[in-house]
Amino acid sequence: MGGLRGPISPLWFGAVLFGLLLLANALSTSLSRAESLDYSAFKSLLAQGRVAEVQISTDVIRGRYQDADGTQRDFTAIRVEDPKLAEQLDEHKVRYAGEIRSEWLGQLLGWIFPVLLIIGLWVFFFRRMSGAEGGIMSFARSRAKIYSEDDVKVSFADVAGADEATEELREIVEFLKTPTKYTTLGGRIPRGVMLVGPPGTGKTLLARAVAGEAKVPFFSLSGSEFVEMFVGVGAARVRDLFKQADAKAPCIVFIDELDALGKARQQSPMGGHEEREQTLNQLLSEMDGFDAKKGVIVMAATNRPEVLDPALLRPGRFDRRVLVDRPDVKGREAILRIHAKTVKLAAGVDLGLIAARTGGFAGADLANLVNEAALLAARRDKTAVDNADFDEAIDRVVAGLEKKRAMNPHIRRVIAVHEMGHAIVATDLPGLDPVHKVSIVGRGFGALGYTMQLPTEDRYLRTKTELQHELAVLLGGRTAEQIVFGEMTTGAQNDLMRATDIARAMVTEYGMSESVGPVNHEGRSRPSFLDVDLGPERGVYAEETARLIDGEVKGLIEQAGRTAYDILTARRQVLDGLTDLLLDREVLEGDEVRRRMGMPTTDAPPPSEGPAIVTAQPD
Repeated sequence: MGGLRGPISPLWFGAVLFGLLLLANALSTSLSRAESLDYSAFKSLLAQGRVAEVQISTDVIRGRYQDADGTQRDFTAIRVEDPKLAEQLDEHKVRYAGEIRSEWLGQLLGWIFPVLLIIGLWVFFFRRMSGAEGGIMSFARSRAKIYSEDDVKVSFADVAGADEATEELREIVEFLKTPTKYTTLGGRIPRGVMLVGPPGTGKTLLARAVAGEAKVPFFSLSGSEFVEMFVGVGAARVRDLFKQADAKAPCIVFIDELDALGKARQQSPMGGHEEREQTLNQLLSEMDGFDAKKGVIVMAATNRPEVLDPALLRPGRFDRRVLVDRPDVKGREAILRIHAKTVKLAAGVDLGLIAARTGGFAGADLANLVNEAALLAARRDKTAVDNADFDEAIDRVVAGLEKKRAMNPHIRRVIAVHEMGHAIVATDLPGLDPVHKVSIVGRGFGALGYTMQLPTEDRYLRTKTELQHELAVLLGGRTAEQIVFGEMTTGAQNDLMRATDIARAMVTEYGMSESVGPVNHEGRSRPSFLDVDLGPERGVYAEETARLIDGEVKGLIEQAGRTAYDILTARRQVLDGLTDLLLDREVLEGDEVRRRMGMPTTDAPPPSEGPAIVTAQPD
């Protein structure tokens, strides 16, 4: 049973006080209970000589009179202006005296109590506004979550797939544990460490692991938590954060999503974000001002380093920049083993094979994959997670959830022809990622079918020929529809969009067009770790150049279409046979496609490093 928590509310105090006053009023009324007479009755009793004594106040006459049976009774009467009252009392020999009536209770209820109530309400709301639980008056306080050295249970043993980043951060742990080892030689402890990498690669986990290894307090917050609608709040929060960190040094201050706060400052005709810029200026000032000898290290994470202000990246602020990239096949296997510790696996599960099939997966993707496989096994009432569950989980993560739709046979055949067009062109052309699976089972948001390719090796560069072949694969589905049915459907919408993006990048960014020349007309760089398009914005060039670029893009796509047409025309019988087989099975493995085309097959997909490529037939 819990007791009282915190001080008594002023509202409760006022209610208790008001109740006591009412009780006192009731007691005083009950103690002075007397018969009420009107003034005429009082004068009649006085004329009869039955009044014994009276006390006269400004508005009330109190006294005692004798009843008909001789009983003495108290009475009260409202006084009426009567100049002869004293003479009549003297005439009947009645003892009388003046009385000053106290009005303390009425004054207290009418004036003092409202003042006390207002004061109580003011104190109550002020405490609520200035409370530590995010009150209105606490907006200038830091929102960082503080973990003590005993609360952080993460260590480097819990991190896998980021060996280079882990080794780089071990030195930071040494700085925090034994700073004198470096300062005695004249070295300066790094003030800031920036973790850079794609989303889901474990940047936050690495920062917590550093704090867990060093056994120091850990301050964690997001860059967006500094900025509010009130100007100056973010700067105040930065000051409060570093004040708290200075008091708990040595410690780690971790700012996630630094790009929300540290975007490059710039002048524009529309004006800038003044609050964000003031907050950034305060952060720069604090990182310059705190004493590095105390062991306060600022760690930050971002997947958009290209948008950060240069002042953040100069030496003396974020001295170290650590790349946390997507793991290779060995790293993926190590990550899968960590997440599989809590999952009951069947005897035949090969995590190395699963790692080879998940090229391009980040740590968060692999954690989700293991969880999805466990959920699928539980849904099927299995006692352990087997390879079939992992295969289905890979399809779910890459292509989306499976959808069962009833559709007429002609539409199913169109989808099958479209997907087999992708698969045959991808298998026929050299230098492309091998086809892993072809399906006409709908998945994800609006995909009626898909062709999945898995990479076989790291891809750091792409040649012009490889990009041209990739364009031919994207146009393979549309071309197959044209060959078989004599017309095209809307299913190639996503293929055309992706093909146009690749062709335009070849012309405007990579200088792969002889007519346009080796010139970058885009005028900007793509995000380093985000697989997103920057939008329709274009570089500054003349209209004549724009027409030339559009013509070159169209030419590349038309050439790719002709390549796909030649391949599918030459393999028309294979296209028809594989289409019938796909309609019967709904899902075909890549080896079956290669076997029908006379290509070498593989018993298992080789280790892959790049992301899986899915060519989908949209809804």
